[in-house]
Amino acid sequence: MTSTIVDWHSHRDDDGILWLVLDKKGTDTNVLSVSVLQQLDALLDEVDASPPKAVIFRSGKKRGFIAGADVKEFLDVTTTQEALIMIKRGQTLFSRIESLPCPTIALIEGFCMGGGTELALACDYRIALDDASTRIGLPEVKLGIHPAYGGVVRSTAIINPLQSLEMMLSGRNLTPRAASKMGLVDSAQPQRQIERAARQVALSPPAKQSMPLLGRVLSLPGIRNGLAQFMKKQVAKKAPRQHYPAPYAILDVWANYYGNRKRMMEEEANSVARLIQGSKVRSLVRVFLLQTRLKGLGDKKAFTPRHVHVIGAGTMGGDIAAWCALRGFNVTLQDREAKYLGNAFKRAHKLFGKRLKTPAERNAALDRLVPDVAGDGVPRADVIIEAIFEDIEAKHAIFRDVEPRMKAGAVLATNTSSIPLETLATALEEPERLVGVHFFNPVAMMPLVEVVRTESSSEETVQQAVAFTQHIGKLPLPVKSSPGFLVNRILMPYLVEAFTLYDEGVAPEAIDKAATDFGMPMGPVELADTVGLDICQSVAQNLSQAFAIDVPTGLQKIVGSGKLGKKSGHGFYEYRKGKPVKDRDADPGDQKMIQNRLVYRFLNEAAACLQEKIVADQDLLDAGIIFGTGFAPFRGGPMNYSLHQGIETIREAMTDYAARYGARFEPVEGWSRVVEQSGTD
Repeated sequence: MTSTIVDWHSHRDDDGILWLVLDKKGTDTNVLSVSVLQQLDALLDEVDASPPKAVIFRSGKKRGFIAGADVKEFLDVTTTQEALIMIKRGQTLFSRIESLPCPTIALIEGFCMGGGTELALACDYRIALDDASTRIGLPEVKLGIHPAYGGVVRSTAIINPLQSLEMMLSGRNLTPRAASKMGLVDSAQPQRQIERAARQVALSPPAKQSMPLLGRVLSLPGIRNGLAQFMKKQVAKKAPRQHYPAPYAILDVWANYYGNRKRMMEEEANSVARLIQGSKVRSLVRVFLLQTRLKGLGDKKAFTPRHVHVIGAGTMGGDIAAWCALRGFNVTLQDREAKYLGNAFKRAHKLFGKRLKTPAERNAALDRLVPDVAGDGVPRADVIIEAIFEDIEAKHAIFRDVEPRMKAGAVLATNTSSIPLETLATALEEPERLVGVHFFNPVAMMPLVEVVRTESSSEETVQQAVAFTQHIGKLPLPVKSSPGFLVNRILMPYLVEAFTLYDEGVAPEAIDKAATDFGMPMGPVELADTVGLDICQSVAQNLSQAFAIDVPTGLQKIVGSGKLGKKSGHGFYEYRKGKPVKDRDADPGDQKMIQNRLVYRFLNEAAACLQEKIVADQDLLDAGIIFGTGFAPFRGGPMNYSLHQGIETIREAMTDYAARYGARFEPVEGWSRVVEQSGTD
């Protein structure tokens, strides 16, 4: 074996089966880098020269088959032609696997994503480990591209297009059993049987997966084109073509070229080569890398809590408790009286019903969530989270009660959204053990948790909070204690500007359209209605004292009338069956002006936070705002967007808006820090 092959290990067993084991050197995760693929190409030369009885692909990592392509290499591609060469090299290699003169089997244990799934599809058979750690998918659309190594061609050739296309369009991953049911894998096996199952297939190959009858009917030309148009309309509801072209490209490749395999393979490559050169892909790759950075903060192994005690069974507290129970923790939920716990348990039951597949799993999660009016769970808890309403005295009373009863080494956390932790810590004998863990609503949907520290917070406590956040499957963002922290601090001026526009007579529909056209997942008016207008007013009032934010009279009047948003059935919009009733004929107003006023308030506050070092750097700021607010991912975050637009261009425009609309648009000093950190002039 040539010495240049360092990431693959190969051996032939006594049955003549060749095992090709990928164990990428120097990393915990297998990715298909250019080097890994080149080494595989050399190995296939030896297979061609001396064919084995069968070839079985396997991972040498403790967890995970192949995570996909090395996304960092996308950023090195500078032209469409370079991208096309890279893609066709991969296509040719996978076609070599497909055409080998012996059976090929992908033995999938752990996560198998993107290029890993494409390699598996190039094999004759796929056997997956039937375990919760195994997930299989083609999530390339989340990076602004789609499968390029034959994944579109091969998946739509053997799987009902309703299923194969939906998997690619959504980017969702599948459990082994779900993948087996749809035909993506041939079987899902327990650990004790998986290797024997692979050997059996290798030595006595069964019939290969083929398209079911319904899939063949749906793939007929007339039906295929109609189905593609229908799916485009469904995609458009969540992902406009101008912002997210990749899902539409998938459907175009399938609708236009299915049936001509060679041409479809070429167009799959051409399509991704075009997409990969766009700024949207680079921004989405940036988002992926930011997510990876947040996941890698701290040391998850340094703190392994088992018991969580949550105080406050309102919407946030109850949902935090339910999420922790869902993630396998024993949770005690405390409130003043048992009657306040009922709604929290109802929501928990609903969450478990959505997220857990079997009655046994759902019942086990419910068993882990225990009502605890007396607070008996405090002495046993590894993490205690205070999540009551925003009242300093009430929080102080809780801290005075629980601190003497906490066990040594336990974390005391608050979910406050706007009260500085320094104020709350005055009630504690040991203020260094207080840290913020600020979740966002809805807890089950929002991935970010702000981990808030004061100058008094011990490093050990902060790192424990970061590890806890990772254990419950959230992304930790370390932030400095300051009114509003990072996300609410930046979000509130944006919302207040929307309320100001409303006071000026601009229709809510026009305000929301300007924001969603920019790429926001929801307009600021609908967002405020969803959060609750009373909560928005409370946070705005708290922040107004620190940052001279004027709370618009329109918001105060609406809240004063009892219209609190979606939860009351009426806010800026009326709600029917949980959906806002919008006036389609509303005057759109000056959309450019509306969009600029919203975005400039957002960007200016972001620069102020960077100046005040609320987070360590602008990458973390971008990460926090993307994962905490849904800020247009294809723009790569507010700071990344600002750099692409040009800092001077933005500052000049803000200065103009300050003269026209008020001093709140005057560029803050923080823009100089943005320039300094980015290395631009």
